[in-house]
Amino acid sequence: MKRIFIPTKTGSDWRRLLAKPTLHWKKGKSAMTAAAAWENAGDSLPPELTVLLEASRDKDLVGLELLAVIPEWEVTLEGGDTASHTDVLVLGRNDRGLCVIAVEAKVNEDFGPLLGDKRAEVSSGQNDRLTSLHSILGIARLDDAVRYQLVHRTVSAVLTARDFHAHVALMLVHSFGSRASLRDDFEVFCRALEAEEVSPGLRVVQSFRGPRLFLGWCDGDLRFLEVDLPGAV
Repeated sequence: MKRIFIPTKTGSDWRRLLAKPTLHWKKGKSAMTAAAAWENAGDSLPPELTVLLEASRDKDLVGLELLAVIPEWEVTLEGGDTASHTDVLVLGRNDRGLCVIAVEAKVNEDFGPLLGDKRAEVSSGQNDRLTSLHSILGIARLDDAVRYQLVHRTVSAVLTARDFHAHVALMLVHSFGSRASLRDDFEVFCRALEAEEVSPGLRVVQSFRGPRLFLGWCDGDLRFLEVDLPGAV
């Protein structure tokens, strides 16, 4: 993907950026729902995300000014040919500096295979990728019960923060569904990284520096599940 970005006019502009536009662009699914929610927020963060960050009272997270929102941000990872696609990449800043938020939007979809499944069918390229992901997170070996998508999405947040010289990275699940198992998977991942609670829905990985690393869960506004955006390409 080129690093040249054109501002959107409507949420429909998000469709052409999807890896599989025909398959993924549907009313009530995560891609269209996220587009509707973020476009509605305009030049601000969605209100539920602002509430989450302000409740932390962390000086690196409160009072963020929205600088840019980039749909389907791609991050090249070592091993294999597939980049990590972040649903929504957010750049924000306050008086403390720049913050990168990598948003994973969900409407009851799962987080993909377990690490145990990836290890069982590992290729040489995949083995290189798993080794790299662990190295970047500073972890010797994550448990097999951790969901792979949460790992590479978090690494994407870290690498993007480093590229922009941001001092804070937040991997955020923006959930528009009600599947309890998804929240359970998020909590398993937080425990695996020994992330400590900052406030409800927000954790910090105290052992990680350069950037500071946060993990978050935010429930989205369910009215956007009913938004049907035109299928512009």
